[in-house]
Amino acid sequence: MTIAAALLAGAQTAVSAAAGGSVSVVAGLASAFVASRSDAKSAGGILFGALRAEAVKLGIAVLLLWLVLANYAEVVVGVFVAAFIVTMLIFAMAFFVREY
Repeated sequence: MTIAAALLAGAQTAVSAAAGGSVSVVAGLASAFVASRSDAKSAGGILFGALRAEAVKLGIAVLLLWLVLANYAEVVVGVFVAAFIVTMLIFAMAFFVREY
């Protein structure tokens, strides 16, 4: 999306797309870190660890969205939000990919 935005609309739009994708990536990395630190030995513990990781992902995503929108005056909001949503959906769909 960043390359397409750069070619179609210019540098500010490309930076906005990159920022939207980066918010999702950073939130996903934080979630993976929290999930990997869980030493659950029961099904309930595993579920609690997964829910805690998702809560961390949601919290960091909201915080980073707010930080970008509050501090980057030239953000192209439509592209920023679209890149964020597409990246979050791609990471959510990775769950359904199976190795053969």
